[in-house]
Amino acid sequence: MPATEVDDLRRVVRDYLSATSSSETVRRLMETDSGFDETAWRQIAGELGLTGIAVPEKWGGAGAGMTELAVVLEEMGAALLCSPFFATIALATQAVLGSGDQHAIERFVPRFLDGSSTATLVLNDRLDAWDPAAVTLRAHRDGAVHRIHGQAPLVLDGHTAQVILVAAQTAAGISLFAVQGRPDGLRRSRLNTLDRTRKVARLEFDGVPAELIGTDGDAAGFLGRTANQAVVALAAEQVGAAQRCLDMAVDYAKQRIQFGRAIGSFQAVKHRCADMLVLVEGARSAAMHAAEVVGTDELATAASVAKMVCSEAFLQVSLDNMRIHGGIGFTWEHDAHLYIRRAKASQLIFGTPDHHAQRLASLLS
Repeated sequence: MPATEVDDLRRVVRDYLSATSSSETVRRLMETDSGFDETAWRQIAGELGLTGIAVPEKWGGAGAGMTELAVVLEEMGAALLCSPFFATIALATQAVLGSGDQHAIERFVPRFLDGSSTATLVLNDRLDAWDPAAVTLRAHRDGAVHRIHGQAPLVLDGHTAQVILVAAQTAAGISLFAVQGRPDGLRRSRLNTLDRTRKVARLEFDGVPAELIGTDGDAAGFLGRTANQAVVALAAEQVGAAQRCLDMAVDYAKQRIQFGRAIGSFQAVKHRCADMLVLVEGARSAAMHAAEVVGTDELATAASVAKMVCSEAFLQVSLDNMRIHGGIGFTWEHDAHLYIRRAKASQLIFGTPDHHAQRLASLLS
């Protein structure tokens, strides 16, 4: 997509989120059971078509790529959008497309893109780095269906997803399954977590009927790619949120008067803002590069670099934003703490920075 079109895309998404994901809206939605506005979800999918940005045209998408999806996710991260967008599009849709199962793609992807269904993906039972050896959910064949057993302690939007994609162990190896609706044997429990803007649930499977996607025992490869793409998508969100924290800090430093001067004129505050800018720009470079190499052999390395850099930048910038705001920044009434919570939670999911540092060392050795 040409640079001018990318700028237009960013502007459209930012304007929409300014109107629909204000601080008041975020605070209201994060206290609800579902955690999102169904009308806004349908607008994002239907009117704006953002769900299909990185989906090939033959499946109803726009035919763009991860770089364009990253722009959308940046703006969503900046607004702390309460939505099943990440779980449905960055996780579930990419997993179905990656499977290469034409029947499954035709069945599920159009529903995800038009907003008629939300979805999520259970990789290795919790929001951790992808590791086939860590998959504990099990599936066995029972006549015409498979049945899934086990527990998934942490699943993004697991309490509301209408389609749950599950990685499970079978006799043949790691396989991917789809669970639809609310079948017998499936128990969902919404959890109270640090980041209230992103809902997480505990899922328990007791012989839950499921549909096999792809080939039995052949899912580890494409799920690994899906996990790397999810890391890149998360890094884009982190960049957008870090940029918003920087903007908040700079705006406050210009307006807050102490000793007859704006606090932004004090050297200590100027230096802190400059350090924040360096962190944000470094994170943006890492995330952009990772988005550009999706689909190449560089993806795993670039994804780990992006996760390390963006996690550190977002957490540090969110904390500095709170410090620059002084006493008001520590209060529940101010939004600074919402970004700190998102920063810490994002740092931990899909692998900590320490994990990705070790993974990077292994990839480069």
